[in-house]
Amino acid sequence: MNKPTSLPTQGAPAVALSQLLDATALALQAVRAGQSGTVALETTAAALRPGVQALLFQVLRHLGRAQALRRQLAPRNPPPRVDALLCTALALAWDPQTAPYAPFTLVNQAVEAAKRHPATRAQASFVNACLRRFLRERDTLVAATQGDEVAVWNHPTWWIQRLRRDHPDQWQQILQANNAPAPMVLRISKSKSTPALYQQALEAINIEAMAVGSEGLALARPVPVQQLPGFAEGVVSVQDAAAQMAAPLLLNGLDAAQPLRVLDACAAPGGKTAHLLEWAAALRAPWRVTALEVDAARAERIHDNLHRLGLSAQVLVADAAVPADWWQQASGGEPFDAILLDAPCTASGIVRRHPDVRWLRRESDVAQLAAQQSRLLAALWPLLRPGGRLLYCTCSVFRAEGDGQIAAFLAHNTDARLLPSPGHLFPGSPDKRDGLRDNGPGEHDGFFYALLHKASA
Repeated sequence: MNKPTSLPTQGAPAVALSQLLDATALALQAVRAGQSGTVALETTAAALRPGVQALLFQVLRHLGRAQALRRQLAPRNPPPRVDALLCTALALAWDPQTAPYAPFTLVNQAVEAAKRHPATRAQASFVNACLRRFLRERDTLVAATQGDEVAVWNHPTWWIQRLRRDHPDQWQQILQANNAPAPMVLRISKSKSTPALYQQALEAINIEAMAVGSEGLALARPVPVQQLPGFAEGVVSVQDAAAQMAAPLLLNGLDAAQPLRVLDACAAPGGKTAHLLEWAAALRAPWRVTALEVDAARAERIHDNLHRLGLSAQVLVADAAVPADWWQQASGGEPFDAILLDAPCTASGIVRRHPDVRWLRRESDVAQLAAQQSRLLAALWPLLRPGGRLLYCTCSVFRAEGDGQIAAFLAHNTDARLLPSPGHLFPGSPDKRDGLRDNGPGEHDGFFYALLHKASA
């Protein structure tokens, strides 16, 4: 795996690997301080950002192992910037089979990064000694970390323990899936094309894809959206297969001839809102869709997405848990026929796409978010007409945010009935040999779905 120590960037000089490692360590330090990976990468120089993102994601997927190895090499905590650089190098180099560069190259360039930066220059010899020892004793050091669950699974202890309790038969499968990158999945607009036709268009430009779900295609390799045929014209959107299940679950069976009111209660960035509208357009249904978002900046993303797709909805900036602020404007005070509640959650089901989440979340977040989900359900249920339906979903694999939440809701709302629903979906490609009943066919993120029917008076 002898690769160059500099990377070409379009229209710019080659970037030294030492620069990328230094910038990756800085981003890791920011994540450790509580900043999201997205925000940390926004401060990275544009010429470095693609390479740093790729390295940072791999570091975050192997951070538990790297931290355990660093403790073997240096039991006392080094200064934060030095520790971040050591962990960056160790996370990338610990397994030669997955290392993006030869381990000795990563070590050489990490030492070079330490020498060049003022915050680490005085510790360059220490970095060199630690990493050279790692190269000499790699097998012994890795074996010494095998008894550490955080090192083996690369998730915090509390996360591993909760999954083991919640899903005693699948917890290892979930953790393993979380440590692999997720595929890029597309949703094909029902009114503009079909997955089969679009797959042919991709094959014509040598982009390999396979069908997933009823309207999706999973790409063999990610590509910039600008390379996707018809992207600017709204033929296709990027949306995971699990998220693509929301619109059909909510809308299947509704009367396309009636002017129904549909609410997307926590709508940003607008992918599910757009999918609801695409369904309505394909059926030529006179349904009115209202999208709520509490954050004004995120609400703008809904507008942007709908504009690209040539769709329109009523978009309101408001807190779904406080209907008094928006219900009159949204529907004239009339009840909704269908409500989609994609509730705020821990995002424990999309760790493949956002590997920083596992290191940012705290165990106390689960109960806090579950309480918020409960408030949203309690606020929105009275706004649903008798005979209507509410789809509750989260991109979480924790039961407190899934079937535990719905069991509590049903116990307190006798007019609610649970319709056939997917329940908990686990991330990755389901192993059909095990017959995991909670998973539908194909590749998808971790999710939870419960479709609720409101009894007629």
